[in-house]
Amino acid sequence: MMAGCQAAAHAINAAGGVLTDKIKCQGFDTRGDPADAVTAANQMVATTSNLLGVLGPSSDEANATAPLINAASIPMFADTGQASFDHTSLKYFWRLLPADDVKGYAMALYAISKHYLRAAAVFGNDLGSQSDLPTLLKAYRQLGGKMVVTQQIALGQPSYRTEVEQLLAAKPQVIFTEASPQADATYLSELNQLGHLVPIIGTDATIQPQWLSAVAGAVGKNTLAKYFVAEQPYAPATGPSWQVYQANLMKSGVSKPAQWSTDSYSMSDYDAVTIMALAAAMAKSTNPAAYNKLIPEVTNPSPGAVIVHSFAQGLAAIRAGHKISYVGAAGIIDFNQWHNSTGGFEIAAYLPNGNLKLVTGITAAQIAPLIK
Repeated sequence: MMAGCQAAAHAINAAGGVLTDKIKCQGFDTRGDPADAVTAANQMVATTSNLLGVLGPSSDEANATAPLINAASIPMFADTGQASFDHTSLKYFWRLLPADDVKGYAMALYAISKHYLRAAAVFGNDLGSQSDLPTLLKAYRQLGGKMVVTQQIALGQPSYRTEVEQLLAAKPQVIFTEASPQADATYLSELNQLGHLVPIIGTDATIQPQWLSAVAGAVGKNTLAKYFVAEQPYAPATGPSWQVYQANLMKSGVSKPAQWSTDSYSMSDYDAVTIMALAAAMAKSTNPAAYNKLIPEVTNPSPGAVIVHSFAQGLAAIRAGHKISYVGAAGIIDFNQWHNSTGGFEIAAYLPNGNLKLVTGITAAQIAPLIK
């Protein structure tokens, strides 16, 4: 989030800011816990002057905090994937990423395409990890697969030997997983020590640098590269909007910016800040209650709209009196009536040098028949 925010802030401030106001990114730690998140959200709303908008909340705390942020009339661009927000009535809630219930379909489709018909599900017992599981189980069964074991592992354990032995006895062809970096590192290391790793398909949480670093350190980079792929929202690292994102990311002051160059979440957070700034420019007001309703006006494709790829382009077009359609670093943005804008997925593989490689894509059209 911070990488995307700082890249957008650099671009917006270089273009003069939002109605001359400069963008600044400030973090509030929710600790991934609903109770702590409520405290952080209340502190954010009460103590932050000139609050333009919010990046978040995540799945771990969205049910607790999204209503609070909405009640404060602050636009939020959430990274929660919970299906409960697919048809939300919160008018300040916006989402640029696919819901978790859709991610499960993408994982199942890829597994079946590889003829993996016996699977194990190894997921952390935290709310964020569990959110992908219901539709994964449903879709995998619909497509003809059999989940031979489903485990909800407690995070932070020194060993998962009992669970590993249970998995081995079930003889899966593939493992679906999302857990904390350390939990998956411990689990997969013990599985690897017994010489029985099988292909692993992770959620988009497992494709983040912290998870990859922990698990690669536990099982070895070459081993992880041999067995592991993960889904993530598809955001091609090409095109004029991505080039603007990349240029500003490198100048933003973010530590190790290259690791966020192709990260769909960082791109979406960059897009979110850019969208809020463009909507404020169109409203001629940085008051969130004034610009919130204009968010679709600066994004959704419409007849006669000028396509823009950056804040600077959008600002110039708005000043010239044009309608605009901002195309983000993560792709075309088209919000539905519930403020959701989602696309397809990619399956990416880990390489021993730490980079990621595109394996294949999963389109919205492929997923649609599974959603009933």
